[in-house]
Amino acid sequence: MSVVDKSAVGTSARQYHIGVAPGEVGEIALLPGDPFRVALIAEFLDDVTEVAHRREHRTVTGYYQGLRVSATSTGMGCPSTAIAVEELARCGVNTFIRVGSSAALQPHIGPGDLLISHGALRNDGTSDAYVPRGYPAVPDLRLTIALEDVARELAPEAGFAVHSGINATDDAFYAETPAFIDELSRLGLTNVEMEASALYVVARQRGLRAAMICACSSNLVAGASVYDESNARLHDGWRHSIRVALDAALRIHA
Repeated sequence: MSVVDKSAVGTSARQYHIGVAPGEVGEIALLPGDPFRVALIAEFLDDVTEVAHRREHRTVTGYYQGLRVSATSTGMGCPSTAIAVEELARCGVNTFIRVGSSAALQPHIGPGDLLISHGALRNDGTSDAYVPRGYPAVPDLRLTIALEDVARELAPEAGFAVHSGINATDDAFYAETPAFIDELSRLGLTNVEMEASALYVVARQRGLRAAMICACSSNLVAGASVYDESNARLHDGWRHSIRVALDAALRIHA
């Protein structure tokens, strides 16, 4: 009997889940959750090529002011995010920026605001498969500082607010009870989403850089939500987060 070592199988081939092969992506990848938001990122790029679309993972590659950049959707949650990061890394990506949606946990944050993560509370199961429970889920410092600097520089002209802090990463969207949300808020967490902790842990274990900037979709402690009215503020937030991510990528590769 020969036990398969997944870390050694298919490392230089077209990847099984995301359908991408080495040479088809840049060193930097933006990671939205929704496959349909990959097209929104493509609007910022020149000479865009759609590389693959398998399952929840849609990938395009193009250029932003001469910098080769890819975008791959992760789908919802940590398991598919970890797969995307692992397989993109096999294809040459070394820098990951999650650009997604997230719900605020502090009352002063409004829908459409930008949220920059300084670390994640690991309420997921995927990262537990990689590291012990006490291991922190933290983004790359230099990349995070670049995101925050660019966001605060662009905020006055673009008309958005910027917030930064520690977020929670959860697995079960509908299991978040009012009592649980209140506890997250009491701990001083900025927001809650479903992918960051796996992104950070996998990146650290593989020697990669990762960070996150999200658009606020709703406020779970103040009852404000873009789903109660026009979705325009969230759409604008997505566009702002994409521009910030791309400009930050340029800055760290200057």
